[in-house]
Amino acid sequence: MEISEVKLSDVASVKGGKRLPKGINLISTPNSHPYIRVRDLNNKRTLELDSSYEFVDDETQQFISKYIVNHGDIVLSIVGTIGLVAIVGRTLNQANLTENCVKITALSGIDRDFLYYFLKSSYGQQEISRDTVGAVQAKLPIKNIQNITIPLPDVHTQRRIAAMLSSLDEKIEINQKINDNLQQQAFALFDRLLMKADNSECLVSEIAYLNPKRSLSKNKMARCIDMSQLSTSGAFPSGWEMKPFTGGMRFTNGDTLLARITPCLENGKTAYIDFLDDEEIAFGSTEYIVLAPKEGVPPEFLYCLARYPAFVDYAVKNMNGSSGRQRVSADTIGQFVVPHPSKCAMRNFGSIVSALFMKMKSNSLENLKLASLRDALLPKLMSGEVDVSGIRL
Repeated sequence: MEISEVKLSDVASVKGGKRLPKGINLISTPNSHPYIRVRDLNNKRTLELDSSYEFVDDETQQFISKYIVNHGDIVLSIVGTIGLVAIVGRTLNQANLTENCVKITALSGIDRDFLYYFLKSSYGQQEISRDTVGAVQAKLPIKNIQNITIPLPDVHTQRRIAAMLSSLDEKIEINQKINDNLQQQAFALFDRLLMKADNSECLVSEIAYLNPKRSLSKNKMARCIDMSQLSTSGAFPSGWEMKPFTGGMRFTNGDTLLARITPCLENGKTAYIDFLDDEEIAFGSTEYIVLAPKEGVPPEFLYCLARYPAFVDYAVKNMNGSSGRQRVSADTIGQFVVPHPSKCAMRNFGSIVSALFMKMKSNSLENLKLASLRDALLPKLMSGEVDVSGIRL
């Protein structure tokens, strides 16, 4: 298989998104102007409009209307959480794009799906990582994206490679859609639980331990979950590594992780830990806040709370520090006032949502295996080690 090397700018155009005007906020009321954020890209091959999206009002749309995406464009995150990749679906044709992403459009001589898989691959991610700049806040400049080097086989081979990988991604997307639906069911039950709390309130610190002590010996090999592996919309991280423990927040099953630093907090970096072995302690970034349930509180309740819009808004508004490095403290999170359901209501909630979360975990673990197979195949397909000539398109 003959492979040539090209620059991304040789086969596509790269264009930036647009920051909202100062003082303007997104709205939750649906209209014809959805706004794609970094958090919307997480673990999704194709972006389609759903209930998690927010919108731009009609007046603001007039100022940013030149910064839209079209169906089939590839979107790449370039600030904060860098290297997330997705393809714009039909329901987001002409949606607005955040300034923290670029669109890759006007493809010529390269298959769209092949380019998507290249950018997702270890090859593409290495190129992205090497071209990332900035000490305080990492950023991937457009000129550096244009200079990304791509090993390019002929178009027919590109399509065959993409077809094989797409079959795995289709199953991943089905599982993800099921998980999205299960999570929305959990959120609906959570909202209903709070509404029926009979005006009883409490502080988060009264129902949760904030950054509880977990024992993990120095240099012991343990599972490490990096900030980049936390989802911006779901409960399950994209993966983990085994590393010697040298420091960081420690957590175990039943804990919820909440990013406390900008822009990860605004982007919704959160996780629910339910996939460790019995009594296993894992660790991760010092920029996590760990929430563990006190007696009588279902652990899933704290995850739903961490995704609760009023809670997230409170956390973001109470960040402190210099621009680009703002953080919210665990003490501040502990002062959030939340409706306090009865013990019976909490117990009933827990019995229902625990089954939903178990199914979400099962689907997520299967997706990790499928993604691992896909990622292992990619370099073999590109190098010609795995023959794709017999694949029918």
